[in-house]
Amino acid sequence: MVGCARSCDRDGVSGASPARRGEPRLAAGRARALGLATRGTTNPNRLRRVDRWIVGTQAARLRGVSAPLVVDLGYGSSPVTTVELFERLERVAPGVRVVGLEIDRERVAAAEPAARPPGLAFARGGFELAGLRPVLVRAMNVLRQYETPAVGPAWASILDRIAGGGLLVEGTCDEIGRRACWFAIDRPPGESGQPGTSLFTSTFTSTFTSTRPWPWPGTPTLTLAAHLPSLGRPSELAERLPKALIARNVPGDDVYALLSAFDDAWTRMAPRAVFGPRQRWVAAVESLRADGWPVRGNRRRWRLGEVTVAWPPTPTPTPASRDVPAAGG
Repeated sequence: MVGCARSCDRDGVSGASPARRGEPRLAAGRARALGLATRGTTNPNRLRRVDRWIVGTQAARLRGVSAPLVVDLGYGSSPVTTVELFERLERVAPGVRVVGLEIDRERVAAAEPAARPPGLAFARGGFELAGLRPVLVRAMNVLRQYETPAVGPAWASILDRIAGGGLLVEGTCDEIGRRACWFAIDRPPGESGQPGTSLFTSTFTSTFTSTRPWPWPGTPTLTLAAHLPSLGRPSELAERLPKALIARNVPGDDVYALLSAFDDAWTRMAPRAVFGPRQRWVAAVESLRADGWPVRGNRRRWRLGEVTVAWPPTPTPTPASRDVPAAGG
């Protein structure tokens, strides 16, 4: 791990800003860290909802490999959320190794004192993952500052480097972690090859301008999670949608239809509010599934203020499900 950190410290930073160019600066080979430094904003427990989902749904994936490696990409100005991720994963996957990657040299240097437990390290790197082959990558609040066309190349670069059968978790949350949305994207087992040559490059680099941009061999999922006592209606989560969806919350698009249908179910389940927001949320999720939305999981997860949907949603919701009042966002 120390050797990895040292080699990453010699990397150079790519030049042009991806936010201005519309796509990441993907340099050839591993000589450069790919991407742009994040804004750095972070707080303790900011990522607790996505961590709880990872622990609750991905523990078997981590335990299924020897010495599982997890990368926390773009942890920000403080390593606190990377340390929290390591502590949470260690409970369900003993022997797990977590590497926090940042493109900013000063942030890596500042994080080094936190790398005290065996299995926790910090290094310099970006979308190229510093040459690592993790089984899981958490990339929260990283792509928020990029333009939408940059999402496809970023996903492709990360997925090219994840181990076969691994998972990318990418999304956004608010500053205190009360609202969060994220994608979970599998890398099929057995996929291999040099970075930039696999199906991910062709899949993601040219499809983000289409209406349904996920011609994918597996089934990605979209998870919405919220602190229910402070939630007025489900569509308030629209402001925390992943970058790939934030501009798509318009009539005629799947995410708009989902949030609209969820608001409608939330309104119909208002009588359940007498038993608390948790019961109302669970009832609304059950209503979504009854209406044909491909909802995953069970009441145990829904009671946590989560709902996970296969994405893009198939079968497509009925027209009646789409003809509801506009969702927020």
